[in-house]
Amino acid sequence: MRILVLNGPNLGSLGRRQPEIYGTTTLAEIENDLQAQAVALGVDLRFEQSNHEGTLIDLIEEETGRCQACVINPGALAHTSLALADALRGFTGPVVEVHLSNILAREEYRRTSHVAAAAAAVITGAGASGYGLALRTAVQLVGGNTTEPSK
Repeated sequence: MRILVLNGPNLGSLGRRQPEIYGTTTLAEIENDLQAQAVALGVDLRFEQSNHEGTLIDLIEEETGRCQACVINPGALAHTSLALADALRGFTGPVVEVHLSNILAREEYRRTSHVAAAAAAVITGAGASGYGLALRTAVQLVGGNTTEPSK
């Protein structure tokens, strides 16, 4: 199973940008943790981060049919991008949206996610560990095994 993991604008600066909201874990650390989890689950991951909406849409279109699921933290594009939500509706597998902070407890304009309407599941407010929850949820939605193999 192959899963696309996308991160939107400003997520490349995790660990430095507003740590009081987003924590001190870097995107590279999140990716390393997810890769370890993916190995245990027998899943192949493709990681991409872009500050550009069109690039994210291009990646979704490119990986449709190649990846069985998509985990996405769209960042602020969740609240503004109908085009990104439409691209995710065209993705052939389940989409799991993830946010580090609880967007429902933040500013009013952050409480609506256009991406959520295109997602099978949304994980919000679990910090960096939310990515692992999103990965396991994506695997489960595809019908894969979410438990580590016996040793």
